[in-house]
Amino acid sequence: MAKVCIFDAYGTLFDVAAAARVAAEEPGREALAEVWPQIAADWRAKQLEYSWLRAITGDYVTFWQVTQDGLDWAMARAGLDDLELRERLLALYWELPAFKEAPFVLARLQAAGVRCAILSNGNKDMLEGAVDSSGLGSFLEEVISVESAGIFKPARAVYDLVGARMGCAVGDVLFVSSNGWDVAGAAAYGFETAWVNRAGAPVDRLMAEPAHILSDLNTIEDLV
Repeated sequence: MAKVCIFDAYGTLFDVAAAARVAAEEPGREALAEVWPQIAADWRAKQLEYSWLRAITGDYVTFWQVTQDGLDWAMARAGLDDLELRERLLALYWELPAFKEAPFVLARLQAAGVRCAILSNGNKDMLEGAVDSSGLGSFLEEVISVESAGIFKPARAVYDLVGARMGCAVGDVLFVSSNGWDVAGAAAYGFETAWVNRAGAPVDRLMAEPAHILSDLNTIEDLV
């Protein structure tokens, strides 16, 4: 039985589409309102693609840089040349809300004596901003960034950080992510894994499959 529950941050605990959605609801954002779902999807897709490519080439930059680069591509594709909007979207990314069930799930895990932490591609200050604004900090023992490894997930060096920071064995960990590729990497590493498949997508054809597939975070406690 897992004693340590490690969560991915973006898309798992925090709603990455919220920045574009919230901005689109603001007065004077009619151009964004027409295309915000595309912006949100392209932004996330490029953010991840750039992280994988930089991991392959060894050309590491912070996740904040990758996040800015992904937004620039998404805005260019949508034909939005608006510096003020760009700055607003980036500011909102530091205040992403948690999914509604996240604090309740983390509170129940904490009450059950399960140690909880984040392992994320995000750099430390980005993660601190999201954790603080969402109010999840009191439930988390550690917020672990890939910065100290100098490479993005799913590199094994990133998953090594869990044992180093939490002082636990591989077999003690339940790793939770909404990203199928992240779950595949963690499962291949040896963690028990839970894929939060909010979109009902098929399982990725990669090196390992998730041990558990969930529609949201609510049943995590049943696994630990």
